[in-house]
Amino acid sequence: MKQIKNAEFGGERPLFASQDLYIENVTIHAGESALKECARVEAVNCRFEGKYPFWHNDGFVVRHCLFTEGARAALWYSRHLQMSDTLVEAPKMFREMDDLHLENVQLPHAAETLWHCRNVVLKNVEVKEADYLFMHSENIHIEDYRQQGNYSFQYCRNVEIRRAVIDSKDAFWNTENVTVYDSEIDGEYLGWHSRNLRLVNCKISGTQPFCYAHDLVLENCTFTPDADLAFEYSTVHATINSPVHSVKNPRSGCIVAQSYGEIILDENIKAPADCRIKVLGEE
Repeated sequence: MKQIKNAEFGGERPLFASQDLYIENVTIHAGESALKECARVEAVNCRFEGKYPFWHNDGFVVRHCLFTEGARAALWYSRHLQMSDTLVEAPKMFREMDDLHLENVQLPHAAETLWHCRNVVLKNVEVKEADYLFMHSENIHIEDYRQQGNYSFQYCRNVEIRRAVIDSKDAFWNTENVTVYDSEIDGEYLGWHSRNLRLVNCKISGTQPFCYAHDLVLENCTFTPDADLAFEYSTVHATINSPVHSVKNPRSGCIVAQSYGEIILDENIKAPADCRIKVLGEE
C-alpha cells in the first residue's frame, strides 16, 4: 500500500484514481475531487478543505479527520465507508452511498445529508442543523444518537433506532417499516402517512402526532401535554402510560391510555370508524 504522510495538496484531482493508498496528516486545500474514482483508501488525521474529495470511491476508511465547511458534498456515489472519530462541518454529505458505518462522528451543520443511501449504521453520532436528513434512504440501524433538524427520515424504509433523542418537526413522514426503541422524539406532525411505524418505550412531544398513519403501533410510550389531536385518520394499536391531551377521529384499532383530556369523534371521521378508545385497567 502506498503511503503519503505530512503532505498538502490543492487544485483539481491531485490524487485522482488512486488505489491502495494510506494518507496520514494530509491537508487537502481548496480545489475539487481530490480523491475521486479511488479504491481502498485510508485517511487518518487528515484535513479536507476542498469540495467533493471522495466521489465514486469503493472501499475507504476515514479516522480522526476534519471536513471543514468548504469540503461540502464530500462523499457521494461511493460504497463501503468506515468513518470514525471524525468532525464533519460541511453540509450535504453522503449521497447515493451503499454500506456506510459512522461511529463517534459529529455533524454540526448536517443539512441535506444522507440522501438516497442504503445499508447505513450509525453509532454514537450527533447531528445538528440537519433539515431533510436521511431523505429516501433504506436499511438503516442507529444507536446512541442525537439529532436536531426538521423533516428527517422522510420516505425511508427499514429503519431501526435505539436510544435516540430526536428534535425534528415532520419526522418519519411517508416511512415504511420503522421501529424506534427507548427514545425521545420532540416535534410537530410526527409520523404522518407512515406505514408500519412502531415505537417502543418512547416519549412523544409535539402537536398532532401520528395522523394518516397505517398500521401504527405504540408500546409502553408516554405523551407530553402538547401532544394533542393525535391519531387523526390512522389505524393504530397504542398503549400509552400517560394522559393524552386529545385524540381526534382515529379510523380503526385500539388506543389505551391513562386518561384523555378530550376525545373528538365527529362527522368527519372516516370508515370503518371502529377504533376502541380505552383507559388503562379497563376491561
